[in-house]
Amino acid sequence: MNDLISIPCVLMRGGTSKGPFFLASDLPSDPARRDEILLSVMGSGHPLQIDGIGGGNPVTSKVAIVGPASVPGADVDYLFAQVRIDQQLVDTSPNCGNMLAAVGPFAIEAGLVPAKGPATLVRIHNVNSRQLIEAEVPTPNGKVSYLGDASIDGVPGRAAPIALTFLDAANRMDEMFPTGEANETIDDVNVTLIDCAMPMMIVRAEDLGVTGYESAAALSANAALLERLERLRVAAGGRMGLGDVRDRVIPKPVLLAPAVHGGHVSARYFMPHDCHPSLATTGAVGIATSLIVADTVSARLAGLQVAPAVIGIEHPMGHIDVKLQERDGRIVAGILRTARRLFEGCVFAKPTTRMVHAA
Repeated sequence: MNDLISIPCVLMRGGTSKGPFFLASDLPSDPARRDEILLSVMGSGHPLQIDGIGGGNPVTSKVAIVGPASVPGADVDYLFAQVRIDQQLVDTSPNCGNMLAAVGPFAIEAGLVPAKGPATLVRIHNVNSRQLIEAEVPTPNGKVSYLGDASIDGVPGRAAPIALTFLDAANRMDEMFPTGEANETIDDVNVTLIDCAMPMMIVRAEDLGVTGYESAAALSANAALLERLERLRVAAGGRMGLGDVRDRVIPKPVLLAPAVHGGHVSARYFMPHDCHPSLATTGAVGIATSLIVADTVSARLAGLQVAPAVIGIEHPMGHIDVKLQERDGRIVAGILRTARRLFEGCVFAKPTTRMVHAA
């Protein structure tokens, strides 16, 4: 088999991320074959991803796979894949809340969910984290609308608002803190190891010799900092029950500093070997939730907050607000994002090793 493989695809921006969206039925069900195709599509193994559609940055080397729901109470399944840039690796262990913002619009336009009224509620089962998220998508006249007056820091212009509600963001404390501790020490550094929307290791920036106000580019270029963060992250992964995380993108390291622009805290979020240009949605949810738990690094730094509350988190490109409130006896997290459909058609992949052998 020598011909390229044609696969239907929609390129979408979700929040501050961008990547191809696929229907699950258009990709192989075997994870190994699927991942080989994704690596080819994205052009991984080259820093510019020159032989694929990846953008040479972790926020533009992401893939969303959407299909019918496999669990009760959901409308669709959403599997997120972080495709490494310079390595032939696909990691489906994390979630991505920014790409999540485009799942609802994609599902409606793909015919998986019917539009209902001026706004359509899409209940999304994130396969990676096994969590449920509600997305409220503007659908005036029975069609998805991408135009509006909402804006988010890190994306130019304005667009239609998409409200995301993480229903399982803060459920049981014993699940939120895998080690059972809100604050502990790794190599004489105080950390909070939290699994809330995304497994993260939260550290006070000054404890690692930086201010926490540096630009994302400056932190990504700080080799000594990245090396120390990686040592801490690998140790944190072991403590959190994630095993050997050297080839995985979780847990995510987060550096915190006092807020300087009216928010509650300033954050620098790593992916994990580059600093995010703004802030991951799931990271924002985890940071905000950590502020309502006593003795976390976050609460010690910024003061303990009490839900209901709107938590403001400052990041390199501005800020993001997370609304924490109680619903049915548990804390849920709401956040505003936007999305846009950029291109639709077919993407071409090289035949996978398994396909070539089979032929």
